[in-house]
Amino acid sequence: MKPTRTEAHICSPSALKPKIYTLKTCDSCRKATIWLRTNGIPYEEIAIRNEPPRLQDLAGALKDLGDDVRKLFNTSGQDYRTLHIKETLPTLSKQQALELLATNGNLIKRPFLITGKQTLVGFNPSVWQKILLTDH
Repeated sequence: MKPTRTEAHICSPSALKPKIYTLKTCDSCRKATIWLRTNGIPYEEIAIRNEPPRLQDLAGALKDLGDDVRKLFNTSGQDYRTLHIKETLPTLSKQQALELLATNGNLIKRPFLITGKQTLVGFNPSVWQKILLTDH
């Protein structure tokens, strides 16, 4: 029998609060934090511009994204265009790309959520529900 919504709960090792990296002016980030609050999921919000995710967190996200480094980049952002990342990215190693992201939060696709179980990049409510609200 499928549990009711109230029986569903957060999957996170050691009951750690997920960390969500956001930008104040980002609509997807606002939708994501509203979704987290609506679903009763406590979280730690971090300003991605001031404190980009650590290199090891970006490496974990890369693994979760099937090793496609382009999926970590905010391809519609001004910094992405200004720095000509589209042209530069194919010449960078994965390590160089991750180091670039770790030094410039504007280049990272938002929101960037670290759950302890998986890293989620961008906001897709159905994916977030599957990962964060599961029955055990």
